[in-house]
Amino acid sequence: MRRPTIPDLALAANVSVATVNRVLSGAPNVRLATREKVQRAAEEIGFYGLGSIHARVAAARPRLRFGILLLQPHRPLYQSIARAMEAAAAQTVGAEVDLRVEFLEDLSPQNTANRALALANDCRAIGIVSAAHPTVTEALSQIQAQGVAVFSLIAPLPTTGQMSYIGLDNWKLGRTGAWAFAHLCRVPGKIGMLVGNPRFRNQEISEASFRSYFREYAPEFTLLEPLSTFESADVAQDITETLLASNPDMVGLYVNGGGVTGAIAALHSTGFAGKVVVVGHDLTAVTRAALLDGSMSMIMSHPLDRIARDTIDGMVRACSTPGSNQSSIVPFEIYTRENL
Repeated sequence: MRRPTIPDLALAANVSVATVNRVLSGAPNVRLATREKVQRAAEEIGFYGLGSIHARVAAARPRLRFGILLLQPHRPLYQSIARAMEAAAAQTVGAEVDLRVEFLEDLSPQNTANRALALANDCRAIGIVSAAHPTVTEALSQIQAQGVAVFSLIAPLPTTGQMSYIGLDNWKLGRTGAWAFAHLCRVPGKIGMLVGNPRFRNQEISEASFRSYFREYAPEFTLLEPLSTFESADVAQDITETLLASNPDMVGLYVNGGGVTGAIAALHSTGFAGKVVVVGHDLTAVTRAALLDGSMSMIMSHPLDRIARDTIDGMVRACSTPGSNQSSIVPFEIYTRENL
């Protein structure tokens, strides 16, 4: 077979030979979309100058630095989010993205605000997972006033300006969790609830919708007061053990926030694993094992690849259209032991 020529590439890309020559030479008067179109055609036909085209396209793309600020690095969920963000940045076609991912070990509002301000100093856009607090809100408003786009990830945040949100519809999340208990529990009874931190608005919204479902459709159940784990597995284990000891007739447990690892450990240590319906969030190695051994009944999970892709793409668009809202509400995934 003969080697593809420049006219062959022009035909495959549906452009002129002159346009292909301008792409190969790195001429400035070619739109990025056209360069990428020629690149895709070159990949398809095996054009000999593909390396040069890749270099020319990369050089023509805008170079953007983005920052992502996540919660504690020891939590598998946030490590998974970090990997998904890095993969999405590497696959972005509209820009060359330099991504900085940082983690918050100290979740205090002042530390969160300071780290966000520092990250925004040399980034065009930042994404942040944070509890809602006036100190954090003030810092993010200051960042927006500097022209840096801010994206709240997983948990929506209030600010005086417009902020894009990438995450789930938490009202639907809570009501779906409640629906699961109403249909999976063999008899009505007490349902306990663990929340990570009431200042995380996603948890607050899902708790409210969880309660609203029971008021509307299943009033025969008794909802116990929510207990805060403060996003700690150790705290979650302690309060779950106490909760089960105080309510041995409990029929369900909703883990709405951080600490699910500790809650699962408590179920096993008290002998309640598999005896109560347990619903929680996010598929990790630990929650997957809990589904398989029957200590959890259902997981509602963030689609991390989709969230990462929408975040990076939204940041790229926000840089080209300052002040635009790039919010994306993504559908959550539902897992049981039968569909793993």
